[in-house]
Amino acid sequence: MALVVAQEVPTSSSMAVTHGPAGVGQARHRMRDQLRTGGVSESVIDDAVLILSELLSNACKHGRPLGDALAGDGDVRCAWRVDTGGRLTVEVTDGGGPTRPAPATPSVTAHGGRGLNIITALADDWGVRDDTRGEVTVWVVVHEDVHDPDAAHRRDDFAARVTAPTVSAGPRLGFADAYEDLD
Repeated sequence: MALVVAQEVPTSSSMAVTHGPAGVGQARHRMRDQLRTGGVSESVIDDAVLILSELLSNACKHGRPLGDALAGDGDVRCAWRVDTGGRLTVEVTDGGGPTRPAPATPSVTAHGGRGLNIITALADDWGVRDDTRGEVTVWVVVHEDVHDPDAAHRRDDFAARVTAPTVSAGPRLGFADAYEDLD
């Protein structure tokens, strides 16, 4: 008879991180350690850490710090929790910004703009919540049940959900065509 020891995932964790890149790494390490200690599969942890990174990066790039602090001087708040049903939720709250979080359609050569598309592809659900103080919280349900044996398996349509939009086919030029007028 095998003895199975169930580890409890921390029901919640919340922390204030610096409004800037330095806080992202601290939050990622803490999340990874806590979820790993709680027995969450590495694949789910990897998804959750990537989602947290994207949310914090977006909050620092597009949102203001909480309170009256100036950009770069204040904090944003991040939190994650596994509820009693095994649902893993991640949230990031900032002081709001000039735009609402929405997936973009970046060009193929764009250096950014894919974060929320990645989150959409990885997560079971996500949304935005505003409060009366002007704070904005982006929440993500990373997985509905981290205890489900299939929690670590990617969706079949993952690659299709994160691919760049199709580029219209232009005239086909051969390698020699580019040097044609140099003769």
